[in-house]
Parts: sequence; structure tokens; C-alpha cells
Amino acid sequence: MQVVDHVRSLIASGEVKPGDRLPPERELARELKISRSSLRAGIGFLSAMGVLKSRHGAGTFVSSGPPALDSSSLSVLGALHGFLPWQMFEARLVLESSIAALAAERATDEHVAELAEEVAEMYAALTDPQEYLIHDVRFHRTIARAAGNPILGALMETITANLYDYRSKTVEKAQDLKESAEMHREIFRAIKSRNPALARQTMEKHLNLARTAQAAEIEQAQPSQISIADTSEPARIISG
Repeated sequence: MQVVDHVRSLIASGEVKPGDRLPPERELARELKISRSSLRAGIGFLSAMGVLKSRHGAGTFVSSGPPALDSSSLSVLGALHGFLPWQMFEARLVLESSIAALAAERATDEHVAELAEEVAEMYAALTDPQEYLIHDVRFHRTIARAAGNPILGALMETITANLYDYRSKTVEKAQDLKESAEMHREIFRAIKSRNPALARQTMEKHLNLARTAQAAEIEQAQPSQISIADTSEPARIISG
């Protein structure tokens, strides 16, 4: 994605630093010779992955938090070895349900507050699927950080990046954003109550519902049409 590569190069070169404000949308779009809608899609991805942070009325700033991993390595492996949709779902289910259980044991008060904020933002964005998706992805990334294991966190970052790559193209088709928000709230409550078993159970429920909703559509697709990004979340998913 052109916007993503451009912003990453600005950060890598030191031209922009944590806390710096990016140039206005109009200026960036003109510089990159792309539409403002394409620019916003790239900014949305970087915001979801924690690289950028938008402030209403103030602009878009480089985040001071840790950078997200690139998803390209998983995409390349998927292309080389022909990863199947069910394999990605299974990997995510096993990994993220365990991460949720660990988060229930290890989450700090700050993590809990961040999760509460993302759930509130999801409810506020029920009529704006793209904005909803940003907070949905941030919610899952926060749980991964709350688990307190950087290796598990790195694995989840890679999966989450692929999830956003695909979901940003299909989230407009989502039919149950309110139900999705309610499921995320259940996961949040389990973590807040320090109940690992319940956190695992609610995360498994959430991911299995998403998988079931899309099983038929994925089965109808030709293997060559499904990239590794496509396997991280199905098209009419209950977002998340």
C-alpha cells in the first residue's frame, strides 16, 4: 500500500518522529498522486496497527507506542505454501483464546482502561464500519499486549495486520456490528473480572461465530482466489 510505505519511510528516515503531526490530507494525497479515499484507507490501516493516531480537529500524529509488525512475511508464506482458510482460523483460535486467558491474569489497570475505551469507541462507530474496524483491531492488539508475552504478541501482530488488510476491503458488508460490539464487551468483562476460563471461552465463542458465518462463502471460493490476507477473516464476518 503506497501510503503505508510512504509513512514508514518517513519514520525510518527520521523525517517524522513520535508525536509529530503528518501533513494535511490534501497535501499528502497530492504528493503521492492518489485519491483522498485511498489516503484515508492507508491512514486507517496505520491507525489500527498503532503507528498513527488521529485526533479529532487536530490531525494525524505518529504514535509514541511500539510499532506494529509488517504482515508481508505471513502473506509470502501463505502464497508459497498455500495456507488454507481453515488453517488460519484454527491458528487464530488456538492463539488468541490462550492470549485472552493470559490477559485476564496479567492485564494492568491501564490495559483494562484501554480495552474499555476501545469497546466504547466500537459502540460509537456502529454506523461507520471503517472506523469500527480500527477500534476492533486495536481491541485485539491491546489484549495481546496485556498477555505480557512479547513472542505471543509478535505472532498476534502479524495475524492482526493481515486481518486488517482484508477486513478493510469487506467491512462495509458487515451486518452485525452491534452484535460484534456486544461480544467484544463480553470478552472485556471477562478480562476485567480476572477470569481466565471465561476470557478463553468468550474469545472462542466470538471467533467461532465469525468463522461459522463465513464457512459457506469461503468453501465456494477457488483456492487461487484466497490469499493469506483473505484467510484472516471472512467477507461477511461478524467483525472482529
